Amino acid sequence: MDLNLTPEEVAFRDEFRVWLQANVPKDWAEWREKPLEESFPYLRAWQRKLQEGGWAAVSWPKDYGGRSATLMQQAIFWEEMARLEAPPMANALGLGLIGPTIIAYGTNAQKKRFIPGILSAEEIWCQGFSEPNAGSDLAALQTEARLADAHYLVNGQKIWMSYGWVGDWCELVVRTDPAVPKHKGLTVLLVDMKSPGVEVRPLRQMTGESEFNEVFLRDVRVPVENVLGKVNDGWNVAVSTLMHERGAYGARLILIFKRNINRLIELTRKVQRNGRPAAQDPILRQKLAQCYAEVEIMRLNQLRAFSRITSTGAPGPEGSIQKLFWSELNQRLQQLAQELLGPYGQLLASDGHAIDKGIWSYGYLRSRGNTIEAGTSEVQRNIIGHFVLGLPRSY
Repeated sequence: MDLNLTPEEVAFRDEFRVWLQANVPKDWAEWREKPLEESFPYLRAWQRKLQEGGWAAVSWPKDYGGRSATLMQQAIFWEEMARLEAPPMANALGLGLIGPTIIAYGTNAQKKRFIPGILSAEEIWCQGFSEPNAGSDLAALQTEARLADAHYLVNGQKIWMSYGWVGDWCELVVRTDPAVPKHKGLTVLLVDMKSPGVEVRPLRQMTGESEFNEVFLRDVRVPVENVLGKVNDGWNVAVSTLMHERGAYGARLILIFKRNINRLIELTRKVQRNGRPAAQDPILRQKLAQCYAEVEIMRLNQLRAFSRITSTGAPGPEGSIQKLFWSELNQRLQQLAQELLGPYGQLLASDGHAIDKGIWSYGYLRSRGNTIEAGTSEVQRNIIGHFVLGLPRSY
């Protein structure tokens, strides 16, 4: 894979860079300190601006409102977003995971109905995958859908649902045939979150946010035309969504991690340890060097994932390598920040003595969930062992 930018990629970068410099909101630094519930309308408006400029979904085909961007152009997009510290887009799951799944498996009517709302952030999407008794073993889910006339009647519970509190629609995995092997009897439904019988409850995290939710479904009626893909083929549809999640997300994080490690290096010159700059502590220097090298390893792993997608046309199990790596790397990086900053690293944004407005305390607490979300580290190791290394399946 040639990593030198082609003239087309340089033109893409320059066009987007000029657009960003003219359109990135100047007050984002103030809004980013507010609770997500308060800033979410702001993020919706920002995504609409991106969509109007033709930048909301650069990886999507042009026929669906994207730019048919190459993998390198997608990497350039995220690099420029991170470089100018642009706000995130409100409909993250819709744009990155569910929209591509609808494009791949949806009917023409479904694409026409849902794609415009995903692009404009008019309709926010969430994922209904994990359950209390089937978090990492997705195929063991128990939420059932029984066919009744022209509808499916859905009953069950989902948990750890990102954006559930604001979601308008949900990609819901349900069991439609309990008599066949567990992977064979699943179906994906597109569910209106405003339907009668849908109850969303917040799950308070130790960061103070309720980013995740649990959702209860009691006799929820879903029209048969809202089946995504084929009935009882939901496992393949869901895996497609997960491959997008695990394979592409790391590209957005590399530059954030680079910015964080560079900031920590800068802080070692200011923070005192035993009466001298922390940069002179040999153990701390070694840990910083290790994290710095691992961020570079993460970048190279991402390029390997790009190479696979270029050759096969779809993300593969190697995405689990990247997900496993970045989630555990971030925990090590945040732990290092706490070792460097000491008690000041524990202060929240509301405290006047907090360093960098409390981002390190928040980052440390939030990083604990990295090895759970999008598939636990244990699940990722099983996938890597079986599908990448060819080892026997773990039971």
